[in-house]
Amino acid sequence: MEHAAGCVSLVIPCLNEEESLPTCLDAVRDVATSMNEKYGLTLEVILVDDGSTDGTLDVFRRAQSQESDVLVVRWISFSRNFGKEASLLAGFSHARGDYVAAMDADMQDPPALLPKMYELLVSTGCDNVAARRSSREGESPIRSALSRRFYGVADGLSDVRFVDGERDYRLMRRPMVNALLEMGEYNRFTKGMFSWVGFTTEWISYDHVSRVAGTTKWSLRQLLRYSVDGITSFSTKPLVLAAKIGLWCCVLSIVMLVLVIVRHLAAGISIMGWSSVLCVVIFVAGLQLIFLGVIGYYLAKVYLETKHRPHYVVREQSDATE
Repeated sequence: MEHAAGCVSLVIPCLNEEESLPTCLDAVRDVATSMNEKYGLTLEVILVDDGSTDGTLDVFRRAQSQESDVLVVRWISFSRNFGKEASLLAGFSHARGDYVAAMDADMQDPPALLPKMYELLVSTGCDNVAARRSSREGESPIRSALSRRFYGVADGLSDVRFVDGERDYRLMRRPMVNALLEMGEYNRFTKGMFSWVGFTTEWISYDHVSRVAGTTKWSLRQLLRYSVDGITSFSTKPLVLAAKIGLWCCVLSIVMLVLVIVRHLAAGISIMGWSSVLCVVIFVAGLQLIFLGVIGYYLAKVYLETKHRPHYVVREQSDATE
């Protein structure tokens, strides 16, 4: 694919964003005009429909009909819901600009930050500028607490760096995008990939912004699964931790066995209490099942990788992305 000099490609994954997307695109048009006047850049928007069931695709078509000299709109529609990671991959694969950004459609990633990100990218010479929320005001206490806990645990267990409050919203130079595209694994966790490829990053902070319309597509259960995917995608430490706990359980059992034998031989005291023994057995059995589950999760990821299935299936796309 030919790359367009002086162009910023903006990837926007969408899942049932009929209500919020028009507001987002209006803001993007203003940003496109501003960046063209100030920096001489054009803006290419890559809209990815991740199996929406509302009128999101109709919004795509209307947006393409409103293209201008400074704003080009292209879109891709999946055959079903393949997830945000697949949407980002599709967008990055079709992006033509020397600079590529990713942004949510719900306005929680303010489009007005894009010029500031570009200025920071150029002035510092870094490879990408990433956005992070400096506050979580307006977010539910449970979701906020779980998010903070995830970043703390993930950063401690994983081999890559996770920053509290970081978003997928960032502006990257073309070499970094090419590096991300070379990572062809089926189980993708883009936040970890951003760190793993190793390019220099500058951070820009902003206050939490509420959705402009609609509701979040992420339930607590989905966020928990996403968190587990993130940790297991970039770390084998859960497996090591399971082995260490198993080893210490064996050591503890040997110590207790020696203690029982010594007390029986020295004082004729036998330890009674079948109920306590049963509790210990059930506890150890539970640990074994948990560790088997951890091993099984890793094996499942390997199993999915060996299938070599496509990350997504395109049902329809704009002619410009052919």
